[in-house]
Amino acid sequence: MPKILIIEDDTAFCQMLSKFLTKHGYVVSSSYTIKEAQENLSASNFDVILSDVRLPKGNGLALLSTVKKASPNTQVILMTGYAEVKTAVNAMKKGAFDYISKPFTPDEILSVITNALNTQTFGNTQKSNESSIKKKDAPNQFLVGKSESSQKLQQYINLVAPTNMSVLLIGESGTGKEVTAKSIHDASKRREKNFVAVDCGAIPKEIATSEFFGHVKGSFTGAIEDKMGHFEAANEGTLFLDEIGNLSYEHQIQLLRAIQERKIKRVGSTKEIHLDLRIIAATNEDLAQAVQEGSFREDLYHRLNEFSMTVPPLRERVGDIMLFADYFLDRANEELGKNVSHFSTEAQEYIETYPWPGNLREMKNVIKRAVLFTEGDSIMSSAFPDELIHGAEKNTTTKFSKSEYEKERILNALKQTNFNKSKAAKLLQMTRKTLYNKINLYQMEV
Repeated sequence: MPKILIIEDDTAFCQMLSKFLTKHGYVVSSSYTIKEAQENLSASNFDVILSDVRLPKGNGLALLSTVKKASPNTQVILMTGYAEVKTAVNAMKKGAFDYISKPFTPDEILSVITNALNTQTFGNTQKSNESSIKKKDAPNQFLVGKSESSQKLQQYINLVAPTNMSVLLIGESGTGKEVTAKSIHDASKRREKNFVAVDCGAIPKEIATSEFFGHVKGSFTGAIEDKMGHFEAANEGTLFLDEIGNLSYEHQIQLLRAIQERKIKRVGSTKEIHLDLRIIAATNEDLAQAVQEGSFREDLYHRLNEFSMTVPPLRERVGDIMLFADYFLDRANEELGKNVSHFSTEAQEYIETYPWPGNLREMKNVIKRAVLFTEGDSIMSSAFPDELIHGAEKNTTTKFSKSEYEKERILNALKQTNFNKSKAAKLLQMTRKTLYNKINLYQMEV
């Protein structure tokens, strides 16, 4: 059975991860410090090492070089709650197989471990690392759509990014609020500093204070070393608080105080740490309604809502649907090592007709699954899950009227440009590839 070493100073998280991996047939050892990890490595060989990037009295990057020198075939996966591409790139250059951002799902960590065990490390190490870096860069790329709602969103990003204003992102689950927040950070003066993403809904109430502000050794049971919190990690950069509406009233008060005073204290410490950071928050709830109902503090709401913008659902970005579909197709090809080039006419029709209640996240997952099931170079509708087929068929009447309208628009644009497809695509505010796809979809003889 594969042997895994977990190096993580968060004892509760480490124990939980260890139990989960043990249940899935792995032999798991745990270390809470660099020193313990070195002792474990001296006593035994491991197939995979899961190491937190930031550790007391050292970090995962420093340990990485030692591990790869002593055991080149051991795959190292870095875990980080600090969504920083630079850290990942440095890790890949030093020989890490991959990295995964906290919080991650059970399926995600199992997938990364499986890939690590299935990958041979002999020879082409640098090529493998460069490929992994490219894959990890991709999720942070912000694809600007051509639809009116997408263009409006980009205008708002361009407007607010250079300022230090707090931003509240409002949108349904899966619309890409974290990617939007990252694009604001990347376009700001803080782009060279940390972008720290925190899912407020995933933090247990009992340890939320420690997660946000850190703690000192001995401040509570399980605090075996000093720990930096999310606020401190984001200092001089950007702190992204996702699903802010899930915070308890008590932690809302603590958050408000930290934002107002721009200073914090680690749990168990009297030392004040001064902060210079930008706050971007996100919610899929109606916070204004929550304020009226008394479940969310009005003063915190106004602190976070210096500038608000809505991240539109996919159903309101009709003109972007195939643009995003092609983007996720390219991503899936990279991640799965496949070379699927396009969607069949019927598959494209289903993509454009389906209402996408799960938004971009659902589309990404559906297309990745379809690429996995596809043997040739074209995705057929049979590769889609039944719920997509049924959901699209319910919208047949709506699709028909939309299709006829769109077909007429394309024909008019082609006539206006004397059937110059490049100019027609620009007039229609879509890419040439999308225009060609639509011409094929509607079987237009032009």
